Amino acid sequence: MTHTILGKPVGDIGYGMMGITFGRKPLPEEEAFAAIKAALDSGCNYFNGGDFYGTPECNSLTLLRKYYEKYPEDADRIVLNVKGTTVNLQPTGDREGVIASVENSLRWLGPVGRIDQFEPARKDLNHDYEEVTLKTIDEYVQAGKIGAIAVSEINANTLRSAAKKFKITSVEVELSLFCPEPLKNGILDAAAELDIPVLAYSPLGRGFLGGQLKSPDDIPEGDYRSHLPRYQGDNFYKNLELVDKVNEIAVRKGCTPGQIAINWILAISRRPGMPKIIPIPGSTNPNRIRENATKVDLTQADMEDIDKILDSFVSAGDRYPAPAMRNLEL
Repeated sequence: MTHTILGKPVGDIGYGMMGITFGRKPLPEEEAFAAIKAALDSGCNYFNGGDFYGTPECNSLTLLRKYYEKYPEDADRIVLNVKGTTVNLQPTGDREGVIASVENSLRWLGPVGRIDQFEPARKDLNHDYEEVTLKTIDEYVQAGKIGAIAVSEINANTLRSAAKKFKITSVEVELSLFCPEPLKNGILDAAAELDIPVLAYSPLGRGFLGGQLKSPDDIPEGDYRSHLPRYQGDNFYKNLELVDKVNEIAVRKGCTPGQIAINWILAISRRPGMPKIIPIPGSTNPNRIRENATKVDLTQADMEDIDKILDSFVSAGDRYPAPAMRNLEL
């Protein structure tokens, strides 16, 4: 493990918990526990959960509480980042909304685990981000109830401004072969300048680069991805063109397209002037989790081939439906 969060070592690859409890019928408890174990045993101990990833009865925090009750020895192994201040997928960055989110998270997690980082999932444009949202979270940091502040989906100027007033310990952005915009919009430059690590969510393009999706019909009933423009109609098939091109490199390297996608992010992180970037792929399948944790050496020639692909490819469709796109600070 080459990096630390609040002094705790974390692996180069983290684990996104969204898929275990959000937008689907919850996994049987033992299957969920097996996924968590697989992530930990693969060195992916930096967990990214959410208080809105599911219901009050079944979400990232309630699941971890049950897991810790069965495996208390693992509580110190996990470094936990919790996203919150979101209700019905809309930001609630007012003071009351922040308090409710943090208090719920603490109560649901229980006394064994610890919230190392708490981050507002989106910037609430109706309330002052620093003086209301982050200041309220910081009160919990100062009281010792949570470890630190993290942020998500903000632009470079907002990150620089927030870092002047608060200790920001990570910034989460969507970064993948399908979403390379952070390479050009300045957020990675700001993170490097401030020595703030970056969490790269959806590094597999929400499953596209996992290689299992061949048509919109492959998306399970009730899966939230069916509502995303990139997974609908002609957009879906246009986006498969990128998967096919990445697969050509994967065949040459003797690995999977998903491993190319994840290790591309790790290679980007090693470039001069880049911050530490930790991809956080999610899966409920222990074998896939272990696969995602596998390191693949991408040569300079490999990276140049990927750059050429990205230079000629533009993802079809927005990342989210229009109402959700308005909550991104682009």
